[in-house]
Amino acid sequence: MKNTSNHANDIVHKTVDTANNIVKSVSGEGGLVGKVTDSTADIVKNVSSTGNNVIGKTVDTTTKTFKDTTGKIFKRK
Repeated sequence: MKNTSNHANDIVHKTVDTANNIVKSVSGEGGLVGKVTDSTADIVKNVSSTGNNVIGKTVDTTTKTFKDTTGKIFKRK
């Protein structure tokens, strides 16, 4: 799940960067539209990264809890 989330995050980042570059190539690099698209791209990428981090931490916590629980239940004497 973490691997899938990482790939999805990378796709979002690349898609946002590509869309941003297209808009800026049409409207111009230094104009207001370019600055707005840069800000919007940063927001979208940060939201995607935050979601990716949350998924990663949830998977890590769940995996640790599962291992701890199964270790206690199936512990050999």
